[in-house]
Amino acid sequence: MLAGLLGALAIGLSLGLLGSGGSILTVPVLVYLFGQEEKVAIAGSLAAVGSIALAAAIPYALRRDVDWRNVLWFGIPGMFGTYAGAWVANFISGVAQLALFAAVMLLAAIMMLRRPPHVDPGDSHRHPFKIVADGLGVGALTGIVGVGGGFLIVPALVLLGGMGMRAAVGTSLVIIAMKSASGFVKYLDVLDRFDLTLDWQVLGIVTAAGILGTFAGNLLSGKIPQSALRRIFAIFLLFMGAWILWRTLPQVI
Repeated sequence: MLAGLLGALAIGLSLGLLGSGGSILTVPVLVYLFGQEEKVAIAGSLAAVGSIALAAAIPYALRRDVDWRNVLWFGIPGMFGTYAGAWVANFISGVAQLALFAAVMLLAAIMMLRRPPHVDPGDSHRHPFKIVADGLGVGALTGIVGVGGGFLIVPALVLLGGMGMRAAVGTSLVIIAMKSASGFVKYLDVLDRFDLTLDWQVLGIVTAAGILGTFAGNLLSGKIPQSALRRIFAIFLLFMGAWILWRTLPQVI
Protein backbone atom coordinates (compact mmCIF):
# COMPACT_ATOMS: atom_id res chain seq x y z
CA MET A 1 0.00 0.00 0.00
CA LEU A 2 2.84 2.41 0.87
CA ALA A 3 4.41 1.87 -2.55
CA GLY A 4 1.04 2.52 -4.15
CA LEU A 5 0.62 5.79 -2.23
CA LEU A 6 4.09 6.95 -3.25
CA GLY A 7 3.23 6.05 -6.83
CA ALA A 8 0.02 8.08 -6.62
CA LEU A 9 1.93 11.10 -5.28
CA ALA A 10 4.32 10.75 -8.22
CA ILE A 11 1.33 10.75 -10.59
CA GLY A 12 0.19 14.12 -9.27
CA LEU A 13 3.72 15.51 -9.26
CA SER A 14 4.15 14.50 -12.90
CA LEU A 15 0.83 16.03 -13.98
CA GLY A 16 1.38 19.26 -12.06
CA LEU A 17 4.92 19.67 -13.35
CA LEU A 18 4.77 18.32 -16.91
CA GLY A 19 1.08 18.23 -17.84
CA SER A 20 1.64 14.58 -18.62
CA GLY A 21 2.85 11.31 -17.23
CA GLY A 22 -0.26 10.70 -15.14
CA SER A 23 -1.49 7.67 -17.06
CA ILE A 24 2.07 6.64 -17.82
CA LEU A 25 2.44 6.16 -14.09
CA THR A 26 -1.14 5.28 -13.14
CA VAL A 27 -1.47 2.22 -15.36
CA PRO A 28 1.78 0.62 -14.06
CA VAL A 29 0.88 1.57 -10.46
CA LEU A 30 -2.54 -0.09 -10.71
CA VAL A 31 -1.22 -3.14 -12.58
CA TYR A 32 2.06 -3.80 -10.77
CA LEU A 33 1.49 -2.32 -7.29
CA PHE A 34 -2.25 -2.98 -6.81
CA GLY A 35 -2.39 -6.15 -8.93
CA GLN A 36 -5.24 -5.07 -11.19
CA GLU A 37 -6.07 -6.61 -14.58
CA GLU A 38 -4.85 -4.49 -17.51
CA LYS A 39 -8.25 -3.34 -18.76
CA VAL A 40 -9.42 -2.53 -15.22
CA ALA A 41 -6.24 -0.50 -14.65
CA ILE A 42 -6.68 1.33 -17.96
CA ALA A 43 -10.28 2.27 -17.16
CA GLY A 44 -9.40 3.26 -13.60
CA SER A 45 -6.49 5.32 -14.90
CA LEU A 46 -8.85 7.42 -17.02
CA ALA A 47 -11.05 8.15 -13.99
CA ALA A 48 -8.19 8.98 -11.63
CA VAL A 49 -6.05 10.92 -14.07
CA GLY A 50 -8.98 12.95 -15.36
CA SER A 51 -9.83 14.03 -11.82
CA ILE A 52 -6.21 14.78 -10.91
CA ALA A 53 -5.64 16.70 -14.15
CA LEU A 54 -8.70 18.85 -13.52
CA ALA A 55 -7.38 19.78 -10.08
CA ALA A 56 -3.88 20.44 -11.46
CA ALA A 57 -5.24 22.68 -14.24
CA ILE A 58 -6.77 25.22 -11.85
CA PRO A 59 -3.50 27.00 -10.88
CA TYR A 60 -2.44 27.13 -14.55
CA ALA A 61 -5.79 28.64 -15.51
CA LEU A 62 -5.47 31.25 -12.75
CA ARG A 63 -2.01 32.17 -14.12
CA ARG A 64 -3.50 32.36 -17.63
CA ASP A 65 -1.28 29.52 -18.80
CA VAL A 66 -4.15 27.77 -20.60
CA ASP A 67 -4.77 28.35 -24.33
CA TRP A 68 -8.55 28.06 -24.47
CA ARG A 69 -8.57 28.20 -28.28
CA ASN A 70 -6.60 24.96 -28.40
CA VAL A 71 -8.78 23.51 -25.64
CA LEU A 72 -11.80 24.09 -27.89
CA TRP A 73 -10.39 22.99 -31.23
CA PHE A 74 -8.14 20.21 -29.92
CA GLY A 75 -9.99 19.02 -26.83
CA ILE A 76 -13.54 18.55 -28.11
CA PRO A 77 -12.54 16.54 -31.22
CA GLY A 78 -10.16 14.65 -28.93
CA MET A 79 -13.12 13.59 -26.80
CA PHE A 80 -14.83 12.05 -29.84
CA GLY A 81 -11.58 10.43 -30.94
CA THR A 82 -11.00 8.99 -27.47
CA TYR A 83 -14.51 7.56 -27.34
CA ALA A 84 -13.99 5.87 -30.71
CA GLY A 85 -10.56 4.59 -29.66
CA ALA A 86 -12.02 3.12 -26.48
CA TRP A 87 -14.54 1.23 -28.61
CA VAL A 88 -11.66 -0.23 -30.66
CA ALA A 89 -10.12 -1.42 -27.36
CA ASN A 90 -12.88 -4.05 -27.22
CA PHE A 91 -10.94 -6.00 -29.84
CA ILE A 92 -7.39 -5.62 -28.45
CA SER A 93 -5.89 -7.56 -25.54
CA GLY A 94 -4.78 -5.66 -22.44
CA VAL A 95 -1.15 -6.72 -22.85
CA ALA A 96 -1.13 -5.56 -26.48
CA GLN A 97 -2.55 -2.21 -25.35
CA LEU A 98 0.29 -1.77 -22.87
CA ALA A 99 2.89 -2.66 -25.51
CA LEU A 100 1.38 -0.14 -27.96
CA PHE A 101 1.24 2.38 -25.14
CA ALA A 102 5.00 1.98 -24.52
CA ALA A 103 5.88 2.19 -28.22
CA VAL A 104 4.00 5.48 -28.62
CA MET A 105 5.76 6.89 -25.54
CA LEU A 106 9.14 6.10 -27.08
CA LEU A 107 8.13 7.79 -30.33
CA ALA A 108 6.98 10.92 -28.49
CA ALA A 109 10.23 11.02 -26.48
CA ILE A 110 12.36 10.80 -29.63
CA MET A 111 10.34 13.60 -31.25
CA MET A 112 10.84 15.87 -28.24
CA LEU A 113 14.57 15.16 -28.02
CA ARG A 114 15.28 15.55 -31.75
CA ARG A 115 13.11 18.58 -32.44
CA PRO A 116 13.50 21.33 -29.85
CA PRO A 117 10.38 23.47 -29.97
CA HIS A 118 10.63 26.82 -31.76
CA VAL A 119 7.86 29.17 -30.73
CA ASP A 120 6.66 31.08 -33.78
CA PRO A 121 3.75 33.45 -33.20
CA GLY A 122 2.37 32.51 -36.60
CA ASP A 123 2.30 28.82 -35.72
CA SER A 124 0.24 29.42 -32.59
CA HIS A 125 -2.69 30.34 -34.86
CA ARG A 126 -2.85 27.20 -36.97
CA HIS A 127 -5.96 26.63 -39.02
CA PRO A 128 -8.75 25.17 -36.85
CA PHE A 129 -9.16 22.21 -39.21
CA LYS A 130 -5.53 21.21 -38.62
CA ILE A 131 -5.98 21.46 -34.86
CA VAL A 132 -9.18 19.39 -35.09
CA ALA A 133 -7.33 16.73 -37.08
CA ASP A 134 -4.58 16.64 -34.44
CA GLY A 135 -7.19 16.29 -31.69
CA LEU A 136 -9.03 13.47 -33.46
CA GLY A 137 -5.82 11.56 -34.18
CA VAL A 138 -4.35 11.92 -30.71
CA GLY A 139 -7.76 11.18 -29.14
CA ALA A 140 -8.22 7.98 -31.13
CA LEU A 141 -4.77 6.69 -30.27
CA THR A 142 -5.01 7.57 -26.60
CA GLY A 143 -8.46 5.98 -26.46
CA ILE A 144 -7.04 2.73 -27.78
CA VAL A 145 -4.23 2.63 -25.23
CA GLY A 146 -6.54 3.99 -22.52
CA VAL A 147 -4.67 7.02 -21.21
CA GLY A 148 -5.31 10.71 -20.71
CA GLY A 149 -2.85 11.40 -23.51
CA GLY A 150 -0.69 14.19 -22.10
CA PHE A 151 2.43 12.44 -23.39
CA LEU A 152 1.04 13.00 -26.91
CA ILE A 153 -0.84 16.26 -26.32
CA VAL A 154 2.18 18.18 -25.00
CA PRO A 155 4.43 17.28 -27.97
CA ALA A 156 1.56 18.07 -30.36
CA LEU A 157 1.00 21.51 -28.82
CA VAL A 158 4.74 22.27 -28.63
CA LEU A 159 5.96 20.79 -31.92
CA LEU A 160 2.88 21.37 -34.10
CA GLY A 161 1.28 24.35 -32.38
CA GLY A 162 4.42 26.35 -31.57
CA MET A 163 3.39 26.78 -27.93
CA GLY A 164 5.74 27.36 -25.02
CA MET A 165 6.18 24.41 -22.69
CA ARG A 166 4.40 25.97 -19.72
CA ALA A 167 1.32 26.98 -21.73
CA ALA A 168 1.31 23.53 -23.35
CA VAL A 169 1.31 21.93 -19.89
CA GLY A 170 -1.66 23.98 -18.66
CA THR A 171 -3.61 23.45 -21.87
CA SER A 172 -2.80 19.74 -21.83
CA LEU A 173 -4.23 19.34 -18.33
CA VAL A 174 -7.63 20.73 -19.36
CA ILE A 175 -7.69 18.55 -22.49
CA ILE A 176 -6.68 15.48 -20.48
CA ALA A 177 -9.61 16.00 -18.11
CA MET A 178 -12.02 16.33 -21.05
CA LYS A 179 -10.74 13.31 -22.96
CA SER A 180 -10.42 11.14 -19.87
CA ALA A 181 -14.08 11.70 -19.06
CA SER A 182 -15.10 10.71 -22.59
CA GLY A 183 -12.87 7.63 -22.64
CA PHE A 184 -13.97 6.51 -19.19
CA VAL A 185 -17.64 6.55 -20.16
CA LYS A 186 -16.93 4.19 -23.06
CA TYR A 187 -14.59 2.01 -20.99
CA LEU A 188 -17.47 1.21 -18.65
CA ASP A 189 -18.99 -0.68 -21.61
CA VAL A 190 -15.64 -2.40 -22.24
CA LEU A 191 -15.46 -3.58 -18.62
CA ASP A 192 -19.04 -4.80 -18.76
CA ARG A 193 -18.28 -6.80 -21.90
CA PHE A 194 -15.40 -8.58 -20.15
CA ASP A 195 -17.33 -8.91 -16.85
CA LEU A 196 -14.81 -6.74 -14.99
CA THR A 197 -15.42 -4.18 -12.21
CA LEU A 198 -13.55 -1.17 -10.86
CA ASP A 199 -12.12 -0.99 -7.33
CA TRP A 200 -13.48 2.42 -6.28
CA GLN A 201 -11.64 2.38 -2.95
CA VAL A 202 -8.27 2.07 -4.65
CA LEU A 203 -9.23 4.73 -7.20
CA GLY A 204 -10.27 7.09 -4.40
CA ILE A 205 -6.93 6.63 -2.63
CA VAL A 206 -4.92 7.08 -5.83
CA THR A 207 -6.91 10.16 -6.85
CA ALA A 208 -6.63 11.85 -3.44
CA ALA A 209 -2.88 11.21 -3.20
CA GLY A 210 -2.42 12.32 -6.80
CA ILE A 211 -4.18 15.64 -6.17
CA LEU A 212 -1.83 16.26 -3.23
CA GLY A 213 1.11 15.57 -5.53
CA THR A 214 -0.08 18.21 -8.02
CA PHE A 215 0.52 20.94 -5.43
CA ALA A 216 4.25 20.22 -5.42
CA GLY A 217 4.29 19.89 -9.20
CA ASN A 218 2.62 23.27 -9.67
CA LEU A 219 5.09 24.96 -7.32
CA LEU A 220 8.08 23.47 -9.14
CA SER A 221 6.76 24.27 -12.63
CA GLY A 222 7.21 28.01 -12.14
CA LYS A 223 10.84 27.62 -11.03
CA ILE A 224 12.22 25.37 -13.79
CA PRO A 225 13.15 26.75 -17.27
CA GLN A 226 10.89 25.59 -20.10
CA SER A 227 13.79 24.03 -22.03
CA ALA A 228 14.66 21.95 -18.96
CA LEU A 229 11.02 20.91 -18.58
CA ARG A 230 11.04 19.67 -22.18
CA ARG A 231 14.17 17.59 -21.63
CA ILE A 232 12.86 16.17 -18.35
CA PHE A 233 9.61 15.27 -20.08
CA ALA A 234 11.36 13.52 -22.99
CA ILE A 235 13.80 11.57 -20.81
CA PHE A 236 10.97 10.52 -18.50
CA LEU A 237 9.01 9.16 -21.47
CA LEU A 238 12.07 7.36 -22.80
CA PHE A 239 12.77 5.45 -19.60
CA MET A 240 9.15 4.65 -18.78
CA GLY A 241 8.40 3.54 -22.35
CA ALA A 242 11.43 1.25 -22.43
CA TRP A 243 10.56 -0.26 -19.04
CA ILE A 244 6.92 -1.00 -19.91
CA LEU A 245 7.89 -2.38 -23.33
CA TRP A 246 10.45 -4.66 -21.65
CA ARG A 247 7.76 -5.96 -19.29
CA THR A 248 5.04 -6.51 -21.89
CA LEU A 249 6.72 -7.37 -25.20
CA PRO A 250 7.60 -10.98 -24.25
CA GLN A 251 3.91 -11.62 -23.50
CA VAL A 252 2.81 -10.18 -26.86
CA ILE A 253 5.40 -12.18 -28.82
